[in-house]
Amino acid sequence: MKKFFQRIVDFLGMNSSLAGMLLMVILVGMGEKMAERFLPLYIIAMGGTPIIIGLLNGLDNLLSALYSYPGGWLAEKLGYKKALAIFNLMAIFGYLIVVLFPTWQAVLIGAIFFISWTAISLPATMSLISSVVPANRRSMGVSLNSIVKRIPMALGPIMGGALIMKFGRIQGVRYAFIVAIILAIVALFVQQKLIVEPPVEKKTKQKKGSRRFSKNLTNLLVSDILVRFCEQIPYAFVVVWVVENNHISEMQFGILTAIEMVTAMLIYIPVAYLADRSTRKPYVAITFFNFTIFPIVLLFSKTFPALIFAFIIRGLKEFGEPTRKALIMDLAPEDSKAWTFGTYYFIRDVIVSVAAFAGAFLWKVSPALNFLIAAGFGLLGTLYFILKVHSTPVPQTAINPE
Repeated sequence: MKKFFQRIVDFLGMNSSLAGMLLMVILVGMGEKMAERFLPLYIIAMGGTPIIIGLLNGLDNLLSALYSYPGGWLAEKLGYKKALAIFNLMAIFGYLIVVLFPTWQAVLIGAIFFISWTAISLPATMSLISSVVPANRRSMGVSLNSIVKRIPMALGPIMGGALIMKFGRIQGVRYAFIVAIILAIVALFVQQKLIVEPPVEKKTKQKKGSRRFSKNLTNLLVSDILVRFCEQIPYAFVVVWVVENNHISEMQFGILTAIEMVTAMLIYIPVAYLADRSTRKPYVAITFFNFTIFPIVLLFSKTFPALIFAFIIRGLKEFGEPTRKALIMDLAPEDSKAWTFGTYYFIRDVIVSVAAFAGAFLWKVSPALNFLIAAGFGLLGTLYFILKVHSTPVPQTAINPE
């Protein structure tokens, strides 16, 4: 039995640092997702307009971009353990602003801080995975992170929807943020206790000329930007379309989100297993295709069963997302993983923030126009990826296993 469990641990590339990071992701994510998915409805309840919703979504993308670079820089200078603690404290401060000041303006100010956690912590978490997981288990390591992230993304909206149904949209969201503060504080203790990091002096110094993108990585970035236009143009308005246009309750929207996350979680491990033993390109291409068709399917989904199908498609867009992140790690210089991730996401999300802002204006013209233009960008990105990004062999040597 002991050997059986050891095989599972080896198969998953698990160790104490990875376990600590995964627990942190669950705790912080659970609090965040209880409220974050319902912020568009909260803004409307507080007297905001669709333009304010678009502004929040654009702010999300822009700050994600702006925080990615310093996130990578801090992770390399301070180490991922200290950096993650700082990022958690920033999120807690943002939650407090929303709790203490129940206005839509406070949401925009608080978002400057709580939006930061996912974006600014990504380079640190990817650096951690790259450091403590063998190179030929990278897709598996990223997939474990992605699976664990989907647990709060599945359960959080259900809990948040229940709070809103009981206390109303305004008080329900504020109570959700109070829970988020408590869980983030617990996460601080968990990550400091379990995550083990090599001393800073043992880390490899940056080599001159190593900080640059290869042509393959640049092409991946271009295709990713186009596909993210497809995702972000309608992103903030999905909950509005489902709840307001299709007259689905907040609780039912939470159930749809759970279906999306469970779908993603079911495919992560088998796809990661296959991607770590072959080329990563086909799995990323399938992901981009699912991004593309979701807006079309959602547009024609008028009943709850049809929406279930649409959100299954939305879950399938995660088919190769961990593989895409693993591909970035493969293509990044070994001595600049955190910097490469930070720079990649900085460039991507600064540009994509334009799409998030534009989505609000397209929505005011017509929801159908919003969805169709989004799908058009997804198709362009998918074709560009297929034609321009070349397959690379998966690294088979273990580096820095803990």
